[in-house]
Amino acid sequence: MRPEFMFLSMVIPGPSSPGRNIDVCLRPLINELTQLWSSRALTYDISRKQNFVMRAALMWTINDFPAYGMVSGWSTHGKLACPYCMENNKAFTLTNGGKASFFYCHRRFLPPNHRYRKNIKDFFVGRVEKDVAPPRLSGEELLDVVSEYGDIVFGLQSGKQKFPGFGLTHN
Repeated sequence: MRPEFMFLSMVIPGPSSPGRNIDVCLRPLINELTQLWSSRALTYDISRKQNFVMRAALMWTINDFPAYGMVSGWSTHGKLACPYCMENNKAFTLTNGGKASFFYCHRRFLPPNHRYRKNIKDFFVGRVEKDVAPPRLSGEELLDVVSEYGDIVFGLQSGKQKFPGFGLTHN
């Protein structure tokens, strides 16, 4: 994991980003990672002077919130923008401007006895945070939720797609 052995597999520039058509950019990476994971690759280890079978996987992506929306397909706009909270969010609409705000929603992720939960001076004036974080879904639970959506069309040809619960429980 030393820096000289790490590499960026892809950098997508901001002003000319592909938007909903990002799967065109990601498809070669996904194909190659799938091939390396399933069929493996015989690789030579110079330090041990022997061959080994290599597998490869995407460990994480580093991106801002709009890019996260493009990569994941999650709409990062409106009150349901938080992919962790979904319908359990505490967003509110600003009176002047009508935009969704997530300010003061973060303290519920702290441990129950954390000192910031009781701090009424530096956070939401006069309010002690008593809410708990929304439940974290397991992989199986998430698969159940996503499987209800049916067939999903990716890319620019997708048009407007509506899925059960859109705007009520998820984005």
